[in-house]
Amino acid sequence: MGVLIDFLLLTAKVVGYIIQSLVRWIKRPTEKRVTHEICLITGMASARGLGRRFALELAQRGATLVLWDIDTDGNEKTVVQVRELGAKAYAYTCDVSQREDVYNTAERVRREVGDVTVLINNAGVVAGKPILQCSDETLERTMKTNCHAHFWTVKAFLPKMMEMDHGHIVTIAGSLGLFATACMTDYCASKFAAVGFHEALSHQLKAKQINGVKTTLVCPYLVDTGMFTGCRIRRELDALLSPLKPDDCVKTAMKGILNNQPIICIPRVMYFAVVLKQ
Repeated sequence: MGVLIDFLLLTAKVVGYIIQSLVRWIKRPTEKRVTHEICLITGMASARGLGRRFALELAQRGATLVLWDIDTDGNEKTVVQVRELGAKAYAYTCDVSQREDVYNTAERVRREVGDVTVLINNAGVVAGKPILQCSDETLERTMKTNCHAHFWTVKAFLPKMMEMDHGHIVTIAGSLGLFATACMTDYCASKFAAVGFHEALSHQLKAKQINGVKTTLVCPYLVDTGMFTGCRIRRELDALLSPLKPDDCVKTAMKGILNNQPIICIPRVMYFAVVLKQ
C-alpha cells in the first residue's frame, strides 16, 4: 500500500511540473529588471568560468557589479570587460573560504558601493581525485569554498535584504548536488550540502513570510569550464548528455533567475533528478 501511495504522489508531482511548464511556455512571465541593482558574484577570475559570463549578462541589463575572487588579476580582467559594456563594476580580492575575509570585504562593499540586492554564490573548487588520494587540507578547502562560503555571504548580506524586503539569493550548485558520482567524493559532498542549505534557507524565508527576497537554485549538468575534464557520470549517459557550453548554460540560467524561478535544471532532463530526490 505504501508503495502505491508513493507512486501516486510521484506521478502527481510529475504531472504538476508538466502543467507548470506548459503554463510558463504559453504565458511567459515578464523578466524583472535589474537596472541599478547591486549584484555580487563570487568566483570571477576564470575566462572559461560561469562567473564572468553571469557578470556580462547582468552588465548588459544595467546592473552594478561587485565581483569577488581570490585571483586579483583575473578578477580585474572581468571588470574591464564589464565596464566596456557601460556598466559599473567593482573588484574585490576575497577568499570566500575564510569567514573573516568575507565579513571584512562585505563591510567594505557596503561602505564603498552600497547594499547588495542580488547575491550569486558561484565560487567553487574541485579536486577530481578519489577521497583517499586527497589531502586533509584539500578536503577542507573544498567544503569551505563550495559550502561554508555560502553561510558567510548569506549572513553578511541577507539581513539588509530582509529589512528592505527586497533581494535575490542565487546558489550555483550543479547536478552533483542532486546525485553523486565516483572519484568526486569531496565535491559531491560539498554540493549536496550547498543544496540542503539553499533549500532550508528558502523554507525559512517562506516561514517568515519574507516574500520580497527570492531564492534560485541552479543545477546544471557538467559544464565545459575545464573543472570537470575527464569526469564522466555514467558511461551509458555519454550519448545522451554531453558537457554543457558555458554561454548556453548561463543564458538559460539568467532567464530563470530573472523570472524568479525557484530551481533551474540544465538540461531539462535534470528535473527528473529533482523529482526522484523527493
